[in-house]
Amino acid sequence: MKGSGHNSETSVVANAQTARRRASLPLVIVAALLVIVPFLTWYGTWFGRHLSDEEIGQYLADGQNTRHVQHALAQVEERMRAHDESVRRWYPQIVALANSPETEIRKTVAWVMGGDAKSEEFHVTLLRLLADREPVVRRNAATALVSFNDGSGRSELRSMLKPFDVAAPVEGRLMSVLPVGSTVTVGALLARIRRSDSQIQELRSPVAGRISVVQKREGEQVAADEKIFSIAPDTDSIESALVALAFIGASEDLPLVESYANGDESIPDRIKKQAAVTADAIKRRSDDSH
Repeated sequence: MKGSGHNSETSVVANAQTARRRASLPLVIVAALLVIVPFLTWYGTWFGRHLSDEEIGQYLADGQNTRHVQHALAQVEERMRAHDESVRRWYPQIVALANSPETEIRKTVAWVMGGDAKSEEFHVTLLRLLADREPVVRRNAATALVSFNDGSGRSELRSMLKPFDVAAPVEGRLMSVLPVGSTVTVGALLARIRRSDSQIQELRSPVAGRISVVQKREGEQVAADEKIFSIAPDTDSIESALVALAFIGASEDLPLVESYANGDESIPDRIKKQAAVTADAIKRRSDDSH
């Protein structure tokens, strides 16, 4: 996405603390969340070239070129942040792209839609994307919905703080298994499965993180839908979820949030700080409601 989210600890914590004051909630949330979601990491690298209005329209219509679509979406989001109302002309195209067969496009659409919390068509579309088949799309939708002061994605945000289980898509013999401790990105090859017809099925990671559990060994037989891996969440996902829960989290979320605030030395300090701020915001909100 645009600059690096890793240098934003101070602004993230400050924005989360704003929840205590309940001031300009949607705008504050947008400012916080757009700093840290992982999409921002690659924006400046891949999509730095400015596009004309004509090019944006053309790129949004180029469904066969994922990079073109993402480039245009990133530029639209940038203009949203500059309060450029002219970007509304492309909203129908953006909504249509939520139906793209490409995960990367749907994921980016969900992120961009969080940039205009006044758009009802974006709100409705994000609610639909909460049921997307891919977790990265659901997660971006859940995060973006917080900009609308909508907690419908709360369960998805909670899942971002927990290990993600990956099951075998088919029955067969397990091959090329990544070991425990391996760091993986979205789409990383976790293992291969040799089916009974000798065809090879790849098993790829639907989320980023670190392999915490491998249930089967190389060469063992696996059944379809059998759990093979557990993937511990990556730092960016944890931070995104914690910031979002600072605004829409409930008291039931406190044990999960506080497990990060009180975690061991393996948890980065910035995550512990954000978890503490999030827990405090949830407690204050709960107290105010009683």
